[in-house]
Amino acid sequence: MKTLIHDLGDEYASLLNDKCENIINADGKCAPCQGCFGCWTKHPAECYMKDSLQMACRTIGKSDNLVIVTENCYGAYSPAVKNVLDRSIGVSTPFSTYRGKQMHHTLRYGKKEKLTVYAYGDMTEDEEKTFRYMVERNAINYGFREYEFKALSTLNELEGLEI
Repeated sequence: MKTLIHDLGDEYASLLNDKCENIINADGKCAPCQGCFGCWTKHPAECYMKDSLQMACRTIGKSDNLVIVTENCYGAYSPAVKNVLDRSIGVSTPFSTYRGKQMHHTLRYGKKEKLTVYAYGDMTEDEEKTFRYMVERNAINYGFREYEFKALSTLNELEGLEI
């Protein structure tokens, strides 16, 4: 199963609708994570806030492939996409384990195939380096076997990509 998280407007929605099974529109209308850790302990992989991100943990956790399309914001995800990722902390458990000689949270849904991130907008060389490193670390934390990062100068480049 493939999941797409994006912060694009409605004009690009039709371009993405047929690309994968699950689409999470990071439109900035959802509440930020409250840090209650209820999605870890009280009701695993389910946020107590009743909005469109309530089941984001389960959707992302059950996905073999995760594709993120985000605007570059100083070498990081846009605030709306970051909010979705913050609200999906329940893909792991509060317990820790070693993966690759490093301490990480135990995965609730097991290993996944690939994390792909497309970042659009102006990006300096340092921002791209920072973003690439962050995606690498996110892939490890979320349990992806591989990852890919692509910097897009314009959104028109999305049309030719295999999402």
